Amino acid sequence: MQIYINGAFYPKDEAKVSVFDHGYLYGDGIYETLRSYDGMVFKLIEHLARLKQSADMMEMTLLVDEDGIRRAIYDTLSRNGLKDAYIRVSVSRGPGEIGLDPELCPTPTFVIIAKQFFDYRREFYQEGVKIAVVETRRIHPETLNPAIKSTNFLNNIFAKMEAKRAGAFEGIMLNHANFIAEGTISNIFMVKDGVLTTPPLIAGILEGVTRDLVLRLAKTLGITVYEELFTEAVLGEADEVFITNTTMEIMPVKEVGGNVIGPPGKVTKMLAEAYKQEVLRCLRTR
Repeated sequence: MQIYINGAFYPKDEAKVSVFDHGYLYGDGIYETLRSYDGMVFKLIEHLARLKQSADMMEMTLLVDEDGIRRAIYDTLSRNGLKDAYIRVSVSRGPGEIGLDPELCPTPTFVIIAKQFFDYRREFYQEGVKIAVVETRRIHPETLNPAIKSTNFLNNIFAKMEAKRAGAFEGIMLNHANFIAEGTISNIFMVKDGVLTTPPLIAGILEGVTRDLVLRLAKTLGITVYEELFTEAVLGEADEVFITNTTMEIMPVKEVGGNVIGPPGKVTKMLAEAYKQEVLRCLRTR
């Protein structure tokens, strides 16, 4: 495996960053997770736009422009001989003296990791997965802006540990006002009486690239869509539930904290098929 670090490639065992890097010391960094299909990085423009937005909000200067990042990503795929890949782009504040002041770090650390993508188990998509609403709350949006895709993931890690103890595939967090927010690595959708609902951004969630695509596809299919706040009790009464992110695409949910939802329903299947068609369309027009 060849890892891209600040313009050069290193074998996995030689790919290192400084112990004084503020990404390591303080979680001071941003990242994007991407997926490539047959050598095409899906929704690359959207991911790079969000990376730039995160950097701007962190007052972090990206030393590589959008075209440069795009070339570096494809070069990383090529160096590793990958077509279907998981890709992580990380930018930390960089090395500097110990202390919280970002000015201590003159140069950010830019890393790209790409590895072979292995799909989730087929039965997950056929039968659905179990999720659990956890006690760990999503950080208040006035404490940390959820629009920043930060490497500081302690909130999500605690929620993930709770989910694992519950035997769940994913943990769903409530926000400060007791409404459903998002998963540790996913956005969440529910269907009731044919109507698709997902928490709005004001719930304190990250604006997922896959979330945005699903909303667009649903409207194209004529599905009624609401971005509305809803509670755990309402989620438990849904006809269909699914979660989304870049790698899992649309993952159906069969159980929410003991409430059985059932196998994937009509709306979930329609959207999953539309998602696959969108990927194929992008492959044809690349």
